[in-house]
Amino acid sequence: MQSAVSVKDLKIAYGDHTVIEKMSIDIAPREFLVLLGPSGCGKSTLLNAIAGLQDITSGEVWISGKNVSWEEPKDRGIGMVFQSYALYPRMSVRKNLSFGLRVARLPKAEIEARVARTAALLQLDKLLDRRPAELSGGQRQRVAIGRALVREVDVFLFDEPLSNLDAKLRNELRVEIKKLHQRLGNTMIYVTHDQVEALTLADRIAIMRDGVIQQLARPAEIYRRPANLFVAGFIGAPAMNFAEGRIERGNGAPVFRSKELTVDLSGYSFRADAAEGPATLGFRPEHLVLDGATDDLPTIPGRVSVVEPMGSDAVVWFDWTDQSLSLRLMGDVTLEPGDAVAPGLDIAKASLFGADGSRL
Repeated sequence: MQSAVSVKDLKIAYGDHTVIEKMSIDIAPREFLVLLGPSGCGKSTLLNAIAGLQDITSGEVWISGKNVSWEEPKDRGIGMVFQSYALYPRMSVRKNLSFGLRVARLPKAEIEARVARTAALLQLDKLLDRRPAELSGGQRQRVAIGRALVREVDVFLFDEPLSNLDAKLRNELRVEIKKLHQRLGNTMIYVTHDQVEALTLADRIAIMRDGVIQQLARPAEIYRRPANLFVAGFIGAPAMNFAEGRIERGNGAPVFRSKELTVDLSGYSFRADAAEGPATLGFRPEHLVLDGATDDLPTIPGRVSVVEPMGSDAVVWFDWTDQSLSLRLMGDVTLEPGDAVAPGLDIAKASLFGADGSRL
């Protein structure tokens, strides 16, 4: 199947500084791909290169089977939504939506039909005669999205479109964007630094660091089986717990030893070439069981330092030897600072990383 968007051996550099080096990625038709990573990782640079807003040093960008590496943005068959609304303040919503179509000199009837369809889709039909100053932040962002949708193209690009909104509006518009993709079925590439947006919106997530894709996979795969220490620490709130130690094989089943913790690894699925030596054990707060000894699990004894109630659940921070670990508990939590705990670890849900940081 032909990719909707394909980036081949892409390099972007400014003088001696390379932002992206030899990157290749294929995005399938109708796919919702999220580019996720910290500030400066190159995700917006990659998006702008696909859009034609960023010159590339070498490599190719293909959209719908056509090499568009040196095409103008208007000729690439894309619609783009930016972080800022970038609406014309003196124009009504109707004129903001139709501006690009009028510039392209489409027939008046076609413009009116596209604006009407888009306004109905985004629930803007009752706001068409208002100006941006008369709209809420969420309504303005819907107009910005609508201005891209009226182009009726196959590929839409979103550059952190929700980052200027408050938490409630972000949640509401995130759901709207998800529904929009389900209705339209277009290919969408979405840049964000918010892991909640990435995990809830994406068919696949490309996690980037220093211009390199660290892992490209479905959200559940990235959360459960992170490819390396960076991905493991970046995804999850609170972040994954880590314990430094060693893998020892000996004559019996392999074990992981760290400080006061010894874990039987017979229930862990190792990479084929994994060997004994220095390793890091990673485990998420929700994968610890409060009454570990009852379930015959290896326990991590410590004392509670902080309890963070979250409503339906709570995050309990406890001190283990010289570091702080987190434990997520559902329901009402009666633990107090100073209480002794000994949560158990289910090794089948944990992650092991080698000395080079890659998953074992």
